[in-house]
Amino acid sequence: MLSNCVRRQGVLSAHRALSTTPLSPLEPQSSLNDVYASMEQRLTVFRSHHKKPLTLAEKVVYGHLDDPTTKVVRGETYLNLRPDRVAMQDATAQMAVLQFISSGLAKTAVPSTIHCDHLIVARDGSKADTERAKEENREVYDFMASAGRKFGIGFWKPGSGIIHQIVLENYAFPGGMMIGSDSHTVNAGGLGMVAVGVGGADVVDVMAGLPWELKAPKVIGVHLHGRMSGWSTPKDVILKVAGILSVSGGTGSIVEYFGPGVETLSC
Repeated sequence: MLSNCVRRQGVLSAHRALSTTPLSPLEPQSSLNDVYASMEQRLTVFRSHHKKPLTLAEKVVYGHLDDPTTKVVRGETYLNLRPDRVAMQDATAQMAVLQFISSGLAKTAVPSTIHCDHLIVARDGSKADTERAKEENREVYDFMASAGRKFGIGFWKPGSGIIHQIVLENYAFPGGMMIGSDSHTVNAGGLGMVAVGVGGADVVDVMAGLPWELKAPKVIGVHLHGRMSGWSTPKDVILKVAGILSVSGGTGSIVEYFGPGVETLSC
């Protein structure tokens, strides 16, 4: 009796704590609890007609379905998904922001950010290169910064870091879904997020409140045994798997690692 009471109190305390947890410390108005509650509701509906076990990747993807009654066949069905957030690098963000402005919306439908790293040309060292980029791209940076203030888009100025590390450290969370107009958006997958690099048009659709269309990904499972040792890193595992699959071998698929060897992996 006592243990059950303590357990219930612990669950209630955890729920209250989660309800006040934002998607990011930089976005206190957002709610992680809302995201997880929505995923749970969608997965309940999806499981009612999909009578097969789901991998972690599938739970995340199908937990973001716009219509959870969708009958899914891996590699065939086109899905309409509702990502939790959007990221853009400064080269692709320019047209994306212009297109969003044409939508006439006052704010983006999902949390969105701009990261100024791609227009910095590496030549003379970080400080000199950053200062030169600020001068050469002043008009671009001013436009994106002002648009960010007006439409609620986070703006990471030049020199603040590279997009794939910023999204991992500040915006990634387990079970979430992010799309970004940069191929390195996938780095957020290090925290159990489905993060996908896309084109600027896809980013604009999501910022404007439209679903993101994606062909249902296949899932490649990699069963890891043993432990990481010596100078080996998770990247060595990834590169080995990439070498086995080749470029075309991973197209349209999510690579999901599982088994006891996962315990020693870290982002």
